[in-house]
Amino acid sequence: MSKNSDAKQLLELIGGKENIAAVTHCATRLRFVLQDPQQADVDKIGKLVSVKGTFTQAGQFQVIIGNDVLAFYNEFVKVAGVDGVSKEAAKSAAKHNMNVMQRLLANLAEIFSPLIPALVVGGLILGFRNVIGDIKLLEDGTKTIVEQSQFWAGVHSFLWLIGEAIFMFLPVGITWSISKKMGTTQILGIILGLTLVSPQLLNAYAVVGTPADKIPFWNFGFAKVQMIGYQAQVIPAILAGFLLAILEKNVRRVVPEYVSMIVVPFLALVPTVLVAHTVLGPIGWAIGKVISSVVYAGLTSSFGWLFAAIFGFTYAPLVITGLHHMTNAIDLQLMAQFGGTNLWPMIALSNIAQGSAVVGMIYLNRHNEEEKQVSIPAAVSCYLGVTEPAMFGINLKYIFPFLCAMTGSAFAAVISVGSGVMANSIGVGGLPGILSIKPQFMVIFFLAMVVAVVVPFLLTVALGKTRYSAKLQNTGGIPVK
Repeated sequence: MSKNSDAKQLLELIGGKENIAAVTHCATRLRFVLQDPQQADVDKIGKLVSVKGTFTQAGQFQVIIGNDVLAFYNEFVKVAGVDGVSKEAAKSAAKHNMNVMQRLLANLAEIFSPLIPALVVGGLILGFRNVIGDIKLLEDGTKTIVEQSQFWAGVHSFLWLIGEAIFMFLPVGITWSISKKMGTTQILGIILGLTLVSPQLLNAYAVVGTPADKIPFWNFGFAKVQMIGYQAQVIPAILAGFLLAILEKNVRRVVPEYVSMIVVPFLALVPTVLVAHTVLGPIGWAIGKVISSVVYAGLTSSFGWLFAAIFGFTYAPLVITGLHHMTNAIDLQLMAQFGGTNLWPMIALSNIAQGSAVVGMIYLNRHNEEEKQVSIPAAVSCYLGVTEPAMFGINLKYIFPFLCAMTGSAFAAVISVGSGVMANSIGVGGLPGILSIKPQFMVIFFLAMVVAVVVPFLLTVALGKTRYSAKLQNTGGIPVK
């Protein structure tokens, strides 16, 4: 069936041109904002040859096409007679279909999404530094590679230049991202972030060990303000970033255009920096500390295994709702406060488990060449940290592999948390995630990874061969619902 034919059918099945408020695409999906999402015939759309799956997230009806999405998108807009829009415009239109909580989560996601490539690179760098600088691999396990080689010692030191820029100066990225999202002056956002991590300030990591009378301060005569930095802090940067954007927008409304270039930046930036260091910074620090302390206490308590089992089992469904975006902020706060995160390893294990369930489906469906064209690339991308093709293209389509993956993820999470596994940072959320794990926990995390691979695979194959055996296609294919 041609793309033209599928495009025509898709147009009909989503309710026609009149039901399309906006349409755009990303790397693998068409993203629709529909006037009435109920008009979309999800079951029939999922059966189109060109379609790998569908799901609704953040107010958008998303149709998974695959790597040739651009060609399909071009054909669709031609057939439908509609104009495509940017992803930002589609997101803005989609907010009309979202409740207050969904809008809040969408805004949080939009702040962190531009930062994820840097965070992943930072995680890989810290992971590589782990291997050469912290694991004693040489001379019968008594020396590290860095201790034996000046070249690798230089590499180890050089790579921290990048790691420091990513994690220590994270507030700069956050305040820039907020300015970009809010449509305000991005350079002001960058400058605000720099004022939170300036070398003039006492480094956030040194505050705890510094006596109160030794902390530097600005003396205004009638008041003193402590000169404390907010390196790697998330919530203070978010609060300051939104205050700057709100001030700039409101000041711009009342200031005459002919003096706005001078007046607006001054009246927006200076008060924001002052409020950030006197009010928002300390409040944000306290909020972040409470959140991270509660999560850390829960994961390290005698009931940590229960928390781990629940989180491991429910993380994949959280991805569907978009709630998983909040974990980025929690992970970064844990890293800042405890020097690592025990939450992120469970996320990596959940991703691995979803990929393993797809591998189980590949085995069950090994004679179905058409299905393998979808499932094999989905499994590979899932093991490399991109779960959408696996979850929405295979596991959710047939339900039982999704549940098998959730179960395997729960078992692996219990092993990880029960053994005190900590990651240095966020990394690639799949098999390469082991590089982000602290060296002393790599062996036990590898065991958890094995569980995340084996359990979902065996459960998927077992269910596919027993409970659903009567419904399997004669080719050995996927059970027919």
